[in-house]
Amino acid sequence: MRQLEGVSNRATQILRLQTLDLQRLREKGLIDDFRHMELQGFVSAMYDEQGKSERIKNFPFPRQYASIPMLLIKLVSILLPLALIHELESLDPGLMWSAIPFNAIVTWVFVLMEMIGDYSENPFEGTYNDIPISSISRTIEIDLKEMLGETDIPPAIQAVDGMLM
Repeated sequence: MRQLEGVSNRATQILRLQTLDLQRLREKGLIDDFRHMELQGFVSAMYDEQGKSERIKNFPFPRQYASIPMLLIKLVSILLPLALIHELESLDPGLMWSAIPFNAIVTWVFVLMEMIGDYSENPFEGTYNDIPISSISRTIEIDLKEMLGETDIPPAIQAVDGMLM
């Protein structure tokens, strides 16, 4: 639609167009005032839900959630081998060097958990770990079109290589 080209928020503009369509239907007498108010209430509710979703998506995490865990990971990766060396050496002097691979494994686990947290910050970006929002939207579209009795129903989005987008 040409009306949606160049706008910064298409979803909001679609809701605006739906409001205008409802107004035209009321002016033509195709729906009465009560139905117009009810339908407009649905559009307003959708606008509220869209705003909530956008706030969730665009809310920045405070910087300390990214910087402090990495600082703690560095601190543990430096201090852990120092704590292990004495204990391992008391068991067997040859075990002292096993502190290095053990420290690498522990550090890797903590870094991996940090990376998982970073990916979880933006669940709507469309990567393989995210919420399959396109598939969910398509399922809703199919359900609505079937409820309206339409015959031009798009196919459901299928998983590609085991990933549903």
